[in-house]
Amino acid sequence: MKATRAVREVFGFFGGLAWKTGKTRVFALLGLIPVALAVVVRIVLRGRTGDMVAVFTEILMVFFLQFYIVILTLFYGTSITAEETENRTLAYLTTRPVPKPAIILGKYAAYGLLMFAMVAASLIPSYFLLNAGRLGQPEVIKAFFVDLGVLGLGILAYSAFFTFLGTFLKRAIILGLIFGFGWENVIQYFPGSTQRFSVVHYLKSLLPYRPVTGGGGRGVALLLFRLEPTPPLLAVLALTAIAAVFLALACGLFRIKEYLYED
Repeated sequence: MKATRAVREVFGFFGGLAWKTGKTRVFALLGLIPVALAVVVRIVLRGRTGDMVAVFTEILMVFFLQFYIVILTLFYGTSITAEETENRTLAYLTTRPVPKPAIILGKYAAYGLLMFAMVAASLIPSYFLLNAGRLGQPEVIKAFFVDLGVLGLGILAYSAFFTFLGTFLKRAIILGLIFGFGWENVIQYFPGSTQRFSVVHYLKSLLPYRPVTGGGGRGVALLLFRLEPTPPLLAVLALTAIAAVFLALACGLFRIKEYLYED
């Protein structure tokens, strides 16, 4: 079986299954939090456009960037190999004429698309609810696509790292929690080049939030505190390299490693 065809078949099979799981329903419900918050803010701050824009900045930075995409990629990324060993289905997959790397790549693509869809379904209503009074401004639409693109890059980079972690370790989710909600939250406040040893640094470097003028509001830069941004092009290249390197490592390791079932 050709590698590209194998990847497509794995993608189609697991892509269909992933939408029907309880885990997906839970994470989809979690994505309703910023939408509900946007409705409340829209009612409370009616007519105060600047303040609503500032609130969205907080929603994006706190919920989407530092929580939602991290928790999604952690659970889906580490499960790419873990769920096969836990469900004892790995032997079935590996005995078929499918190259082992195709299993990783196909599931990575399927879960990546699913996560991006959940993030978009949460981001779109919350963004446009809070920016309803400014939709005629081209920069508002442009900012939306920038935000969505940055979150998409975050999904690619984090998913690749957590996929490698799940391929390498049995209890990868524990180390993933420490990395995603410990290291990533602490290292960004260190001065100098130390910040560059985190994924979130490059994501924040692509979000050029500045004080908002007009409407009586201002931008909220709490989570940009101490950020020494990397130039946008270098940030995109860094995120792409992170995704490519860790995905390649996961494929290589999965090809040679033997997985034992636990009793």
